[in-house]
Order: sequence, then structure tokens, then C-alpha cells
Amino acid sequence: MKKLFSGGYYNIFFLRLLFAFLLLTLGRMFLYVFNHQFFHDIGFADFMAVVFYGFRFDLSACIFWYSPFILLSVLPFNFRSKPVYQKILLILFTLSTVVTLAFNLVDSAYFPFTLSRSTADIFHVLGLGSDVKTLLPAYFKDFWYFFLIWIVLIIMTIFFFTRTKVAIEEKQPVGRGSALLYLKKTFILIIVCGLGVIGIRGGFQLRPISIMTAGEYTNPKNVSLVLNTPFTIFRTFGKSGIRNIEYFDKKTLDNIFSPVHNYYSKGKPTRFNNVVVIILESFSKEYIGGLNKTIDNGRYKGYTPFLDSLMNESLVFTNAFANGKRSIEAIPAVLAGIPSLMNDAYITSMYSGNNINSIASILKKNNYSSAFFHGGTNGTMGFDAFAKLAGFDKYYGRTEYNNEKDYDGKWGIFDEPFLQYMADVLNQTKKPFVAGVFTLSSHHPYKVPDKYANVFPKGKLPIHQGIYYTDYSLRKFFKKLSQMSWFDSTLFVITADHTSELSFPQYETRVGMYTIPIIFYQHNSSLKGNNEVVTQQADITPTILDYLNYNEPFVAFGNSALESTANHFAISFVNETYQLIYKNYALVFDGTKGVSLYDKTRDTLMKNNLIENSPTIKKELEQKVKAVIQSYNQRLIKNDMIIK
Repeated sequence: MKKLFSGGYYNIFFLRLLFAFLLLTLGRMFLYVFNHQFFHDIGFADFMAVVFYGFRFDLSACIFWYSPFILLSVLPFNFRSKPVYQKILLILFTLSTVVTLAFNLVDSAYFPFTLSRSTADIFHVLGLGSDVKTLLPAYFKDFWYFFLIWIVLIIMTIFFFTRTKVAIEEKQPVGRGSALLYLKKTFILIIVCGLGVIGIRGGFQLRPISIMTAGEYTNPKNVSLVLNTPFTIFRTFGKSGIRNIEYFDKKTLDNIFSPVHNYYSKGKPTRFNNVVVIILESFSKEYIGGLNKTIDNGRYKGYTPFLDSLMNESLVFTNAFANGKRSIEAIPAVLAGIPSLMNDAYITSMYSGNNINSIASILKKNNYSSAFFHGGTNGTMGFDAFAKLAGFDKYYGRTEYNNEKDYDGKWGIFDEPFLQYMADVLNQTKKPFVAGVFTLSSHHPYKVPDKYANVFPKGKLPIHQGIYYTDYSLRKFFKKLSQMSWFDSTLFVITADHTSELSFPQYETRVGMYTIPIIFYQHNSSLKGNNEVVTQQADITPTILDYLNYNEPFVAFGNSALESTANHFAISFVNETYQLIYKNYALVFDGTKGVSLYDKTRDTLMKNNLIENSPTIKKELEQKVKAVIQSYNQRLIKNDMIIK
């Protein structure tokens, strides 16, 4: 077999390790090449700087994931150069390569949906439900080229390893010479292990590098380029807990922010409207023509003709934001006022068993019945378990629907028939009721029923046809509900779980990637017009309760959007940094200090960092975000999420 390289044992060892390191760096190139539209403002010099700073994170990940290979390679024994032992090293090296390549390539494919690197929470999400085995064929079909790249690089890895031959180690001397050689190899083992620890830590600094360290080298939008997914996964593995933080004393904290709300002081009689909360899969604000009237000189129509018409008769919050980038993060935020301000989604975190409020459990005190609907396979993302924990009386999923002819073959029941089914169930439900529904047809792989294959326009992105279909399904849903006697006495709240694929640069910023619709509609009511107040998913439950004049205190990490005196904000967490949107500004906070500050109204592309030039605004936003974080962390740790 022809050799590419042959040399001394340690020369070959370090050459192989260099190959592994370069594969991790190559993963960064894949992220950039396949998602360049999200990094269009980064020049060549800036990109090379990102690559250079990324070496630190690549080295840390390389040493961690290849540690079994590294350790067994430097054991001080002479048999380590034997063919059988080298085959063992080949297996370990290849397995590490298979895993790290998979992490980087999967993130390269799914970056348009999350705009961030995955963390260890991905294992919890994959463990919920049986969707993975159902969806894998679709993912391989749509992203086949990533699978091909993965296979090619694995073959190249095996080829490289087998062609880098270790020269036979010198003949083992006897006596004193043997002892000295063993001591030499042992000393090298100690040195390699020591350097490995330093490498994994990322240097000699007091604390090991973390995800938020990447924010020191670039702006928040490009942090994912500095990082690599094997690093973000191992750095967050086992870190589902959060720290007890005390930025302020109790009195100061409550003066800045308190999640305890009580609207009874307004002295208005309680309304007993039915409530229906509709969470639309992946409905980015960008897709909705009625929320983008200035784009393309007013010619942009979007992909939601029904929603556009409904908004003319609704109260529309035009400055609304998701609290996360994943469906599993949206449900607690929307239904219980609990954003996921940690690496784990709340549903999969160690705090998911806490006692919590939800719109269902709170209104149950006023004799509301409740139900949650999701056409997906029961167990998907833990929605059914959370609905039960949150106090919903009934859960209706694919099992309860019980008609597989409407199954899309991937996620669950198509939106149109499932929403019709929901309307029938609600008509038989005891009034007043509160209901939630999570649609699914606008999720990848964006399949629509065959009879509509050529009905809805394809749009510019694959998701657009799915958006058209779900919008059409909503039209038919509302048409059916409008014929029911309880329609006029029902409050409808329409929002999205998160954003998805984007095409306009103003929506590709860290602020833009969270923009969603929040719409309140009740037929023949005073809920009309546009409201520009900053609104978030965690505000939905407080706003509903305010509208209903609910008369008891409750806990939620948002505010009523109807309360003019509230300090309205939106908060999110990604890459171990927080983003607070408050008034006209957006602050990125690393847990200690603000690292960037933008005027989101005047600087829609977030190019002018004001962090050094606006100390007063910076301090105000830092105080606000610290108070929210402290209250959130302490209440989760103490299981203090309800009024006792």
C-alpha cells in the first residue's frame, strides 16, 4: 500500500491530529458557504479574522472529541505501533470524525431555521416523540448533498489515516536504556495530557472558554461563524441547571421588574369570553404582507391573504417578537409566560416539573374548560406532557383525530382537516373554554395535500407554499367557526412559534430573526388598529388575562400589551447571550455586561454599535435585563412560579 507520509511515531500522531483540526475548521467553511446570505455584510478581512479566532474553539473541540484517540496514541508502550493497535486507533479516530462532521453538517443545513449553533439540548429534543425516524428520509432527500459530503469526508479520513504510516519504533533497549525510554514516553504522555487540558480550556485564563467567549471576537450576528457545533454541544452538555444570580436586593429587583401581575385593581367586571390561541408554525413576520407595507415600494404582497384581511378587523402588535427560535421554546412562552432563558428549552429542562401558571390553569379558577390541539404524532416535542402539566383538561393529537388518510406522512395531520376537526370539538366543549392549537403544515418538508399541489404559488422559498396552505386552512377554519353561536363571544389570539427561512436583510439581523405576528381578534369588538409597543410571546397570557379583567394575581415573565404604564420589552437567549429589546433599542448582554447596543428603529441592519457612545441607554437596558434574569433564575430554582 502506497504511503502518503511515513515518519516517527509522534510526527505521524500530530499530523493526524492536524487533519482532525482542519476538518473542524472546514465545518465553519460549510456553514458560511451554504448560508452566505446571512453573512452578506462580512468582508474578506473580517471573515479571515473570524476563521483565525475560530481556531481557538476548533482546537478545544478537537481535543475533547478526539481525546480517546489522543490518550491511547501516547500511552508509553512499545506495542502502540503494531498493526492491530493502529487499527484500534483508526476506529477511534474515524468514530470521532463521523460524530464531529455530522454535528457541523447538520447545523449547516439547519442554520436558516435557527440562525444559531445547536447545543446539547438537541439530544433532549430528539428524544421526544417518534418524529426523527419518520422525518429522516425527508431530510436525506432535501439535504442529500450534505450526506454525500459527510460520506466523502469519512472516506477521505480513512484514506488519510491508513496512508500515514508509523515507522517501527526503535528496538526496545534493555536495562537502564529501557527504563529511560519508558520515562521519556511517560514524560511525553504527561506533557500531551497537560497541553490537552489547556487546549480544551482554551488557554490559561481563569475560566474555560464558553459559547459567549465568541462574542468578544465579532458582532452577535457572526458569532456562529466563530464557533463550531461540536464545541457548543460539549460545552453545554449536562449544563441544564442555572445559577442563582443576585444583581440586586429584593426591593430593588421588584422595583425594576416583577413577574407578579394583578389587573383586578382596574375595577372592571370580569369577561367570560372563550379564548382560542393559535400558534402558527414558522410564520415569520416577513411572510405577512399586511406587516410589510413598505417593502418593495408597497408592491410586496406576502403569502397570507387571509391573515391580511383579518388584521384589518384586529388589534395588531406590529413590533412583536418570539422568545426563542424553536417550537419547543414557544409553547411555554405563549401559554404560560415562561421564556427559555437557558441552554435547555423549559420543557426539557430540570425545572419542567415546577408548579406553573398557564392560561388554562389560571382560567380554570373561573370554571373554564380547556383543550390543546396539535395534529402531530402524540408525544411530539413533549407537547402533550406539557399541556397536561400546564393544566389543560384535554389534548387532541393525531391519535385522537384517528383518520390516517389526512396524515402528511411526516409530521402529522394536514392543517385544513385538523382545524376543521378542532372546530367540531370546540363546538361540543363546555363554555366558556380556553383552547390552544399548534399548526404544522408550514414546517419542513412543507408538504401540502396532493389536491393543492398546483393551487398555491410556490413563492421564492420552499416554505412559502406551506404558508399559503396554512393561511388558506385558517380561512376555512374561521369560516366554519363564524357559523357557530359562540363565535362573537370568543377572543382569538394568533401568533407564530418562531421565524424560519428569510430573504430580506432587515429580518436576518439578531433582532429581525425573532420578529413574528401577534394578533388579537374578536368579532364586532373594540380590538382594532395597530399597536407599536414592543411585545413578546411571554406577553400573550398576561394580555389575555388583562382583556378578560381576571381578578387574581399570577406570575408571568411578560406584561400585558394593553397596559400603557408597563415597561414593555422582549427577551431571548442564544449562544449564551441574552438579547433585550426595549423601547427603540436592542442590547446583547453576556451575563456580566452589554456587548452591543443598536437603535433598531434607525439602524434596521444593526451596523452601528452604540455600546461605547450611549452609556445612559446602555445602563438602563443592562439594569432591565439583569432584573429579568435574576427573577427568572431565582424563581425557577426555588420553584416559585405561582402565587402561593
